[in-house]
Amino acid sequence: MILTGFPLKAWFRPIKSDDGSWYTTDKDGTILSKKAAGATFFDQMHFPWEEGYPESLSSLSDAMKKISWVVHSHASNLNEAELREKLINLKETTNKALVISGGVKLLELGFFIRRMDNFLMDLMMDEKKLTVLLDALVEMHLAGLEKKCRSVGDIVDIIRFGDDLGMTSGPIMDLDTFRKFFKPRYRILCDYVKKHSNMKIFMHSCGSIKQFIPDLIDLGIDILNPVQTNCFQMDLVTLKNEFGKDITFWGGGVDTSSIISTGTPKDVRRDVLIRCEILSRDGGFVFAPIHNILSDVPPENVMAVYNAVNEFNDYK
Repeated sequence: MILTGFPLKAWFRPIKSDDGSWYTTDKDGTILSKKAAGATFFDQMHFPWEEGYPESLSSLSDAMKKISWVVHSHASNLNEAELREKLINLKETTNKALVISGGVKLLELGFFIRRMDNFLMDLMMDEKKLTVLLDALVEMHLAGLEKKCRSVGDIVDIIRFGDDLGMTSGPIMDLDTFRKFFKPRYRILCDYVKKHSNMKIFMHSCGSIKQFIPDLIDLGIDILNPVQTNCFQMDLVTLKNEFGKDITFWGGGVDTSSIISTGTPKDVRRDVLIRCEILSRDGGFVFAPIHNILSDVPPENVMAVYNAVNEFNDYK
């Protein structure tokens, strides 16, 4: 049974199992992801190098094709010339900022390839193979950035990177580990964008990431998202006071962990207005929630968010 009646892309056609769960496969029949009956999200099921690193990383591109997050994130079918023409038209006919995905992930791709627990142990136990993989990922990302910077780097305003460095309870790793394995490689990627385009760099990183923010600023990250203020040490006032002059907060605008799902429209309005007042001080704020708005959120609370933002903008 193919999933129908949902706003899905034409290429995404999950199959329903007898137990009510849904799953996706690649052309070889490998189960890539699965959604339990009654669940909201698909979970990655296949990790190409879960059992260990291959002798040669020449098979990295084949491994990437077995990762559900990659397979299910189809890029535009437009060629570079068509994409450039389309974006020029958007630039000329709208007053919107243009944002493009950079596809840049290091930590998360390690998770997707090795499985999260294995990759975290690699950080401590298998530095040699880990660094080879990370260097290969940097080369892969540089090839992608070269195409994007060359074709639309003078048109697009913002390029999006993403690695979830935090959990609700704290950072995923200590600062020394980040600086040893990830910061130097991110510097290569950030420097390339800065040198070869006019684009600002947007970094998506969920969770408790306060300890990393000075390093992200040092790398040249211009924008931080989603500013998940329900996490450890992610107090909104503190973040704005300490970092608001050096980085733009694209998020933090409404609490999706409690207020928007369990509160009244009045509660939502109050939360949004307080957050907008804090974050908009002296600029450097683009409204967005602290995380995804899930399916249990009452529609009237979603409308309350939009109405509150419009109210704040009109007042200002």
